[in-house]
Amino acid sequence: MGTHMVEKVVKNSIIYGYAFSQPFAAYMDMFPMVQNQLLMEAEVKQFGETGELVQHLQHTLNNLGYYDDEIDGVFGLLTEHALKKYQSTKNISVTGQADEETMRELIKDEKTEMIKNIESLIQSIQYGENSDEVKEVQEVLHYFGYYKGEIDGIYGSLTEDAISQVKHENLISINEEPEITVNENITNNNEQEETITVKETVQLDVGKVNGSIIQSAKSFMGTPYVWGGSSPSSGFDCSGFIQYLYGQENKVIPRTVSEIWNFASPTSSPSVGDLVFFETYTAGPSHLGIYLGNNEFIHAGVSNGVSIGNLTDNYWKTRYLGSKVIK
Repeated sequence: MGTHMVEKVVKNSIIYGYAFSQPFAAYMDMFPMVQNQLLMEAEVKQFGETGELVQHLQHTLNNLGYYDDEIDGVFGLLTEHALKKYQSTKNISVTGQADEETMRELIKDEKTEMIKNIESLIQSIQYGENSDEVKEVQEVLHYFGYYKGEIDGIYGSLTEDAISQVKHENLISINEEPEITVNENITNNNEQEETITVKETVQLDVGKVNGSIIQSAKSFMGTPYVWGGSSPSSGFDCSGFIQYLYGQENKVIPRTVSEIWNFASPTSSPSVGDLVFFETYTAGPSHLGIYLGNNEFIHAGVSNGVSIGNLTDNYWKTRYLGSKVIK
């Protein structure tokens, strides 16, 4: 299929219209899902040619550090030299031409390199977060067609789905730490200090019910806190949120925090899907959430509604009572 025919087919597709509705950063008129397809199916690009596809080629070489001149769409000496430098690092004939084999390697390396560049951001951002770091991750994942939402800096379900795809394709490593030891100082009412060591085993194979509850819990991120609330429409308080989630799995549990504490079975340390309890406004268990791993838990909090907290935060670690499991 010739270049003009490919352009005609792709530019009349749904994906082309979507691609240009949310451009990536400063590279305003390109989108690899479209342009890579064009380059792979077009005739060999070589010295003297001009156009949008040459501009895309230059941008790809720039992302990989081989081309640092103006991205002008003109296949000149510097573009040819950049291609030769790249080809010399691969098991490819050094021709200075953008043939199919060269483009296939370039496309693969660009995706791998750019996603590796945001790996640390992916590992650090959290569900529900609104930040420039999330926006940067969304931009890169959108650029390669993984993220289908608005680039708004909000870590929601679409961002999570995109990150899951990248992990599934092994483009980034999955951070697995089998044991985490946290030393925490807790001051009791007699102003005596004791050290509590939480030895956590992160469960990578979460039970079906727990996994479903966690997924459901995350879908309610941002739902406001309402005292006595027990549904998404009316809002949640902490125990109403937990009771509602278990109810969705046809499991009946008590309504108040203290009742749930007495109903659940104790565990030596929290595992993914367990309940974590806190002593907040009154003596004894008065707040709870669901443990997500890596010291994080999801709960219905007074300040932010359904949100994610961290056991190592000073407020929570000084009020932490322990973990229990619903069997």
